[in-house]
Amino acid sequence: MMPSVPRFARLRRAMRKHLLWARSPDWAAIAERADALMATAGFRTVKDEAKTRAGFVTVGEQSVFIKRFETKSWADGIFERMRGSRAARSLRGAALLAQAGFVRPAPLAALDVRCAGSVRESYLLSEALEQAQTLSAFVDRRPGGTRRDFRWRREISRSVAAEVRRLHEAGLYSSDLQETNLMLEPTGNDVQIYFVDLDGFRRLARVSWRHRMRNLVQLDRSVGRFLSRSERLRFLYDYLGGRPDRVAARKLVGDLLEHRNFKEREYKRRRTRRKSANRSVINGA
Repeated sequence: MMPSVPRFARLRRAMRKHLLWARSPDWAAIAERADALMATAGFRTVKDEAKTRAGFVTVGEQSVFIKRFETKSWADGIFERMRGSRAARSLRGAALLAQAGFVRPAPLAALDVRCAGSVRESYLLSEALEQAQTLSAFVDRRPGGTRRDFRWRREISRSVAAEVRRLHEAGLYSSDLQETNLMLEPTGNDVQIYFVDLDGFRRLARVSWRHRMRNLVQLDRSVGRFLSRSERLRFLYDYLGGRPDRVAARKLVGDLLEHRNFKEREYKRRRTRRKSANRSVINGA
C-alpha cells in the first residue's frame, strides 16, 4: 500500500509555474526560483501583510525587489487568471507609466504559480529603489529626524502635486494612490518621483473629477499622519494649479471632506466585519 501524501504536499506538487515575461533568459531563470530566494536569510522583508510579501535580495551583484501576491482561495485565483494576476497587472501598469513618460521601478520578470487553472501566487521582480523613500520618510517630520525647513517642504509638496496632476491629465489613474506608493529620491537640487504598486494603474479616456477626488482623498488620508491641515490644503491648491475663489474653495473642500468621511465610515465597517469574523473563527476553534 502506498504511503499517504499530506494534502498540502499534493497541492504543492500540482502547482505549475508560468513565466509571464522576463527581460532576459537569465531573469527568467531567477524568477523560477523567486520563492527560494525569498526564503533565504539574505532576503530583507519590507512588507508582510495579508496576502502580500515583498523585500530586497541580492542576486549576483545586483539588488532586486521581489513581491509575492497570494490569492485567498481557488475561486479568487480563477478570477485573477481571467482578469490577469497582480503580477500581470503590474507589468501593464509599468508599461502605461513608461509610455506616458512617468518613472517607475523597471520590471525584470513576472511569474504566476497556478493550480488546477487557478492563480495561487504571482511574483514580480523589479529593480530595487534603494535610495528612494516613501513620501512620509522623505519629509521625515518625526521628532529627532532630519529636519527640513518650510521652504524645502513646500517645494516637495509642489513637485508631488504637479506629478499627480500630470498623471491624471495623461489619462492615468491608480486605484490606490497612497503616500506609500510614491517613492522620492534626491537628484542634486531636484527630486525624482517614482510611482510604485503598479497593479492598480489603468488608462481612462478621461480621468473624471470623481476619480481625481478619490485619489486626492487617498493621499489626504495617508499624509494626514505627518502633514498639517494647512499643508494639505496647499497640496490641494498646488494640484489644482492655484487657489480658487473663496466660494469655489469652500465647496471643493466640503466635497472632499464629505468623500473622506464616507471612506472613513466604509473602512470602519470593514474593520468591524473583519474583527467579528476573526472572533467567530476563534470561538469556533
